[in-house]
This record gives sequence, structure tokens and C-alpha cells, in this order.
Amino acid sequence: MKPPYEITSEILKHIASISEKIGIVNAKFLTRTDPKLRKQNQIKTIHSSLSIEGNTLSEDQITAILENKRVVGPQKDIIEVLNALTIYKNLTQLKFDKEKDFLKAHQSLMKNLIENPGKYRTKSVGIVKGSKVEHIAPPAENLSFLMKDLFAYLKDRSELTLIKSCVFHYEMEFIHPFLDGNGRMGRLWQTLILMNEYPIFEFIPFETLISKNQEEYYNALSASDKEGKSTKFIEYMLQIIDRSLSELLENSTKKLSESDRIFIFIENINQEFTRKDYIDYFKNISSATASRDLKSAVNNKIITKTGDKKLTVYNKK
Repeated sequence: MKPPYEITSEILKHIASISEKIGIVNAKFLTRTDPKLRKQNQIKTIHSSLSIEGNTLSEDQITAILENKRVVGPQKDIIEVLNALTIYKNLTQLKFDKEKDFLKAHQSLMKNLIENPGKYRTKSVGIVKGSKVEHIAPPAENLSFLMKDLFAYLKDRSELTLIKSCVFHYEMEFIHPFLDGNGRMGRLWQTLILMNEYPIFEFIPFETLISKNQEEYYNALSASDKEGKSTKFIEYMLQIIDRSLSELLENSTKKLSESDRIFIFIENINQEFTRKDYIDYFKNISSATASRDLKSAVNNKIITKTGDKKLTVYNKK
């Protein structure tokens, strides 16, 4: 059975924006992502996802652990980081629609932290916030068929991957199949689902934005619980993904040199262009930066210029 949700104007708006940004990312420099960026974003992802669950280690400490340096901190927190580093390192080897890989990932993520990692719970659980019971998870005896249904849904090729990843994240949190580690597994598996169609999501630590305002994350889960469908959570997660892509584009564009920007741009255009076209392509540079780039490219005979002021037009050599 397909999990219940509605397509809203908010969802459509974010899907259009995300699709446009993924297109920009794939057409430009980020298709040649360097190992340094991969490492930085992996550390950000692990730090953010674990800090949501109460881990106290900093990004610098996680970097030190990755580099096999000694770190002083709670043993549990160090084990959580070591486990997460292992699973993210091997993430591309997991199949997003295989339940056995899901259980294997939980076993790796929760190794030496709980009894029987990689096994579904055998007792009833509830989520308590303060003195209030926020959510009663389905009975343990229902887990097997609920999770099988959820993985059958992942195999539905007619469903948009962006929506499918959000629905799975929410439904898995609702089912709460494990005694511990459900939150980090939900975020991990959403990344894996997205990576299957859009490999760039290996480099997008959207957990960072979740960790900056965890209340919004839990409010979105709670709102969907109350409505009995994942619509509110889909809207929330698509907005997070959209913002994460914007940040990735902005930060990466800033790091490019003037010559990098010019060569990337002329590789991806076929016709004459204006300064406005150049600014539209690199959405996060100023008009002054664009003017400097284009003037330098003309002086270096990379492009030609005709016209003046607002009528200026450029062409590839």
C-alpha cells in the first residue's frame, strides 16, 4: 500500500527549485568534486546527524578520529563517530531498496552501542518529550510486514525520488523499527535513496540545516503524525534539501577562481551571451565580479566583445 500524502503547491515549488539546482550542479564544476570536499561534507554530515542525537564531539574532533589521532571525549560518543565513519565510507555499496542492507547498516551504525544491532525491536516503544508521550510506535509484532511494505514502496519506479526519500524517512520514523538509532537511520537512508538517482547528494550535508533548528524537524514529524500522512514532513524536508543545494552552490562558486568560472561557463554555452547571462549562471557572484571576469577574459583573448554598456554582447573565440 502506498503511504498517504498529498501533493501541495509548496511541494511542487520546492521540487522545481531543487531540480533546477541539481541541473546547475551537474552541468558545472561540481561534477568534478574533489576528495577534500567529499571529506569535509562527510564530517559535517556525521557531526550534524549525531549532534541531533546528543553526541558532544566537534567537527575538529571527528576530523581527528578520521585521521587516527587520539581524541578525549565520552567513549559512547567516540564509538558513535567511528561507526558512522565506517558506514558513510561504504555507503555506495548499499542498495537503497534492499531491507537486508538497511538492517546491515543499522548493525554497523549501532555496533557496541546497543544489544542486537541490526535487529528489529521485540517490544513496544513510545517517544516521550518532557513529561508528554509524543508518539506510540506500532506494536513489535507488526514490524515485519510494515517494513516489507515500506521497502516494496521504494521499488515503485513511478514515484519521484525526491518525494520517495522524504516519505520513507517519515514512515520509518513513525514505525520506529529499532530500540535506538531510528533518527540517524532515517537521515542516512534518505541520503542513500537520493544518491541512487542524484550522486551529488553524497556531497550535500543537509543534516547540518536540520541540526541548526531541531525543533522544526520534530515539529514536522509531529504535524504529520497528527494528520496521519507525511505531507508536512515532505514540505519540510524538500525545503531543507533546497536550502542545502543553495548553500553548496554558493560556497563552491565562491571558491572558484576567475579563470575557473570563465572556462566552466564557456564550456556550457553555445551562443553569444551577456553579462546578465553570466550572472544568472553563477547566481551568487556580484555584478562587479562578473564585469571583472569578463573584462579579463576579453583581455586574455578567451572571448570577444561587441557593443557597449547595456548593448554589450560576448562570444566564444
